[in-house]
Amino acid sequence: MQERFDRSAGILMPVSSLPSPYGIGTFGKSAYDFVDNLAKARQKFWQVLPLGPTSYGDSPYASFSAFAGNPYFIDLDILIEEELLDKDYVESFMWNMEDRYVDYGLLYKSRFKVLRTAFQNSRHQDSKEYQEFLKEQAYWLEEYCLYSACKNKFDGTSWTEWEKEAKFRKPEMLDELKEELSEDIEFYKFVQFKFFEQWNKLKTYANEKQIEIIGDIPIYVAMDSADVWQHTDLFQLDEELNPKKVAGVPPDAFSDSGQRWGNPLYDWKKIEAEDFLWWRKRMEHSAKLYDVIRIDHFIGMVKYYAIPAESEDARTGQWEIGPGMKLITVINESIGSKKIIAEDLGVKMQEVTEVLEKSGYPGMKVLEFAFDGDRKNEHLPYNWIPNMAAYGGTHDNDTLVGYFTGLQPWELGYIREYMECRNGSVEDLVDRIFCTAYAGVADLVIFQMQDVLKIGNIGRMNLPSSMGTNWRWRMSEGQFGEKEIERLRYLCDIYGR
Repeated sequence: MQERFDRSAGILMPVSSLPSPYGIGTFGKSAYDFVDNLAKARQKFWQVLPLGPTSYGDSPYASFSAFAGNPYFIDLDILIEEELLDKDYVESFMWNMEDRYVDYGLLYKSRFKVLRTAFQNSRHQDSKEYQEFLKEQAYWLEEYCLYSACKNKFDGTSWTEWEKEAKFRKPEMLDELKEELSEDIEFYKFVQFKFFEQWNKLKTYANEKQIEIIGDIPIYVAMDSADVWQHTDLFQLDEELNPKKVAGVPPDAFSDSGQRWGNPLYDWKKIEAEDFLWWRKRMEHSAKLYDVIRIDHFIGMVKYYAIPAESEDARTGQWEIGPGMKLITVINESIGSKKIIAEDLGVKMQEVTEVLEKSGYPGMKVLEFAFDGDRKNEHLPYNWIPNMAAYGGTHDNDTLVGYFTGLQPWELGYIREYMECRNGSVEDLVDRIFCTAYAGVADLVIFQMQDVLKIGNIGRMNLPSSMGTNWRWRMSEGQFGEKEIERLRYLCDIYGR
């Protein structure tokens, strides 16, 4: 059984939201400054969103790979210091239209051009570090880089739309593609080498400052991913490699039609027949990347909602049995001393509760879900238990300021009474929320950076089921300043975190 967390606190801050001169947050100076500020503020954890390469829609939860890293996070100033790039050349590109938002269109057009220039200037192939990297990442690297090179060849289309021989991975065709695309494949290996090199240095620095990294992994992978293309036998696909059933969640109080996510579902019988090898490798890999792993949609490991692929929404889906404790055992064997947080939000199931009790994994409670008027609401602080992670809100929610601003008077009235903040401003109410969470019994408390800064929904990271304006918010240089640091340090001191 997993040991409990010490009484502590942390900040949820996507890498993409860090300041940088190149359009998106990176593993450069601002990341190190952020770690320094977390240490000053007596925070023990930095939670990041998934670090994988993003596809159409820019969601880190719909990645081209469960193993690879996002090329956008490679810091260009570090490459300049390594003399792989010229500063004037890098600054000749337009990286963003305004500092507070990521412009993914500009990044897509420019970033890979710059990284290819660095690749052409590099002499990494003969280095000991690069050879060790190739060995360490052998399980996934070659196939991911072939997949990425093929996407270039086939105009960025999904692997399901490639030439039949490539789609079905005919050996002769794969050999031809590897030969034809050899330079492109080497480029993508270089990109991953630099990603992991920079990330590992940053993580080491954070750990030296007594900051642990919480990494977020989605339970499902994207259909258009190297994982599904390489391991079609591990997913519920038909003879034409189209999904038979897809992932989602059933209708609820928020949606009459439910949510149809569209991810292919695992074939758990085949995965178990292989002794969960893919999952073992994924969790071993995640345990090297992070100190703590938050598993998104943990419920799906116990029972998963299966929607016929031809259905337009989630109303025709059915619950099916997942691997449960068999997979939990595999995860524990794979991660060693690292810890798990189970994102168990959504439909409440006794089976999930039992698995959490057996595993010792802490579940989650979210304060923005607490104040619906039901005095038995499990998210209300007086219903919390110690072995859990308490959040103000997640990346899918309003910021606290945005949340309070959008409430009806009766809803806000209950919160003000609960927080004993009857006449204060919205910002005062945010302060009371922080105090309530930090004072509570939950072992771990996590707030979004946007809530530390008390900004409105201009800082919201994601509005589910929408496209075009998500995953964009960025913090300004110096915005996380002494006032915010001192406040967090004070809360940790007063409430013993």
